[in-house]
Amino acid sequence: MQSVTLALMAPFLIGLVASALLEAGLRPRPAPFHRRSPASVAVHIGSWCLLFALFTLVLQRPWFALVFVLSLTLVVVQSSNTKSSTLKEPFICHDFEYFWDAILHPRLYVPFFGIGLAVAASSAGALAIGGFFYFEPSLAGRFGAAYIGPLAGCAALGALLVAVGLGKSPRATFEPAADLHRLGLFTSLWRYGVALYRSTPPKASDSPFEPLTAQAPTPGARLQATPLPHVVLVQSESFFDPRPWCDDIPQSALAHFDETRAQAVQKGALEVPAWGANTVRTECAVLTGLAPGAWGARQFNPYHTLARQGLPSLASAFQARGYRTVCVHPYNARFYKRDRVMPNLGFETFIDIDDFPAELRHGQYTSDLAVARKVGRLLEDDDNRPLFVFVITMENHGPLHLEAPDQASASALLPSAHWPLPRHLRDLAVYLKHLGEADRMIDALKRSLTGASRPGLLAFYGDHVPILPEAYAHYGDPDGQTPYMIWSTESEDHGEATPEALKAQTLGVALFNRALGGEPHGEWIKAAPEPQEQE
Repeated sequence: MQSVTLALMAPFLIGLVASALLEAGLRPRPAPFHRRSPASVAVHIGSWCLLFALFTLVLQRPWFALVFVLSLTLVVVQSSNTKSSTLKEPFICHDFEYFWDAILHPRLYVPFFGIGLAVAASSAGALAIGGFFYFEPSLAGRFGAAYIGPLAGCAALGALLVAVGLGKSPRATFEPAADLHRLGLFTSLWRYGVALYRSTPPKASDSPFEPLTAQAPTPGARLQATPLPHVVLVQSESFFDPRPWCDDIPQSALAHFDETRAQAVQKGALEVPAWGANTVRTECAVLTGLAPGAWGARQFNPYHTLARQGLPSLASAFQARGYRTVCVHPYNARFYKRDRVMPNLGFETFIDIDDFPAELRHGQYTSDLAVARKVGRLLEDDDNRPLFVFVITMENHGPLHLEAPDQASASALLPSAHWPLPRHLRDLAVYLKHLGEADRMIDALKRSLTGASRPGLLAFYGDHVPILPEAYAHYGDPDGQTPYMIWSTESEDHGEATPEALKAQTLGVALFNRALGGEPHGEWIKAAPEPQEQE
């Protein structure tokens, strides 16, 4: 027994120290261990005990287990640093699923880490596995079954430390950067995981759309005197107005956006719960009318919940009023489980990438103008019902560095820059080129709505600011808000609207009220109150 313990002690202690050193490589860096609560430190030690014991039991080689667990820790640290630099948010427990998504949709994830690094790490991992299995003898071959007892004791001690530590450590605030700093890597991962397991989804009654979805409209002339308007809601990928942030961009870069905004019946800044990615957080807030805090620990990907059970939404509220409800998204419908989420939110039809041939791409993804043409055809078809269509664009999705900037467009959009472009302008030039296509999409949708048989509303907003770390390092970070506007085919009857800032969860409510809240329809609803966040 003593020889088994000695054989396990060295890799265990070296690994424990190394895990603390790896954690110190996080950016932003967590508080030092001596500044954390003893309970948080106990969770870190207990986590190492558990991981070392379990992987040693499986692999039969303590040094191999040491390297394997530390390698996994390093992957999490590097993933967290990449996420922090691009998305302003460190790695959390919910992000483990994205390792699988990176296999299914590598273009959206792997380039941010570096394709060469990913290939090199995979190759090194394969060589290490082969080397350890060949050179390090197994514990069973050296000690028989005597190694099981010490490792079981190590695992039991680890489980006890984690359980006691989690019972006494500070709770998660669901501010990931602050929680990582206070709790450290392992404790914050455990805290978020436990909170997610214990969380409950919002109730239907929490949604501001629930009364309209649950109760059918009163029939009669009041609803038929004026045609219900078509409603087009566009979630434009990474759309924000970069001109106030970067003086080098000419005012003419967003001519149609400026014209439409001046004519809009409502406009302003939109506070979105995402930076650079995590589109579904903004998307869910707009469609359900619920603030992130209403989801508790589920707020970081509420579509996991909505894929299993629906909630009253903007779509179901329109559907209850006789609308045909369509979602258009030129990407794989299974991404973020939208193929299950959208029906649960009240969309009758989901048009995905299968309806957009490859020749309609502009850059890496389907062009915004192709999506606008698809919406135009929906507005022209033979269905006599009013139409609510929710558009999720893809053209300006990253990784932007996979696309080379075009000299002609770069010269027009960054006239003061010299070719070849400096490093901080390369991705920005690509972004601005596709931003111009989003601008033209606005004009195309307005023309389609103006030519339709009914009045129409166009609502347009950005889901988050783009990932432009080098440009941000040079010019500074934008404020993270995106613009929104609601335009009507009858906008000319109104004076220019005073800008009104909104939170993402109130935009869908505002749009519904614009469509049906006035005379003669009178279907007015109120935004949901701000929730109190709890673990």
